[in-house]
Amino acid sequence: MSLENKVIISAALTGAMTPKSANEAIPLTPEEIAEDAYKCWKAGAAVVHLHMRDDEGMGVMDPARFEETIKLIRAHEDCDLVINCTTSGDHRADDDLRMAHVRTLEGIEIASYDAGSFNWMPGGIFANSPQFLAKLGQAMIDRNIKPEIEIFDAGMLGVADYFINDGKIKTPAHYQLCLGVVGAMPATVENLLYLSSKLPKGSTWSAFGIGRGHLPIMYATLALGGHLRVGLEDNIYFSKGVKATNVQLVNRAADAIKVFGKQTATPAEAREILGLPALKR
Repeated sequence: MSLENKVIISAALTGAMTPKSANEAIPLTPEEIAEDAYKCWKAGAAVVHLHMRDDEGMGVMDPARFEETIKLIRAHEDCDLVINCTTSGDHRADDDLRMAHVRTLEGIEIASYDAGSFNWMPGGIFANSPQFLAKLGQAMIDRNIKPEIEIFDAGMLGVADYFINDGKIKTPAHYQLCLGVVGAMPATVENLLYLSSKLPKGSTWSAFGIGRGHLPIMYATLALGGHLRVGLEDNIYFSKGVKATNVQLVNRAADAIKVFGKQTATPAEAREILGLPALKR
């Protein structure tokens, strides 16, 4: 089966805020995150998206924790997951701390590139200034890390275009369409159709919906030819009132891909689709 029929599953294991009290399956420590990553790989995930938490369970941009988690994942010699790290895991972090791991660590293949700022309701401003994005884009070019351009609202497409034209983002680009955050675009099929139709020709893309938007966006993404992101960062329930695990969400995505007549991409296939170098041990 050709790569055109392969769908990448990205597992976003833990975000920056949701506590274990909301769902006890949310991994917090490097050991828990790495073990969940391995289990998700066995279930069909090709990419793992990593956030870190501090000892109090709050999101933190700590290079040492990223490094430890990556080493623990790679300690499984059979596991060739694509490593994708956030650059927006702590609203308290300054620009330099947000990209410290991108600038210094080995093993990061993809990193998030949030293409703009907005009011993340009701908490505050999700700030990604033009100056930060220019520095982050250059850091990724310097380290040969692929940006995952996160699009929360339509105007961010123009921001991404600006930095592509300015040489701060290499093409073909990869986009993550993030729908359902209060303060940005709602998780509707109409919004997904609009955003996906405006992406530059030759781009790859993935999408997810927050909370109850999870399933409509997942199935619509399959229909539109995109890749899938699932995980407890975005949705802590498997069904109404039933808490999920990361593995359950990956399994459901893999089943949906199979029913749709396609196949889950292996990490090696995901690297080929995304234009990433082969994994070096």
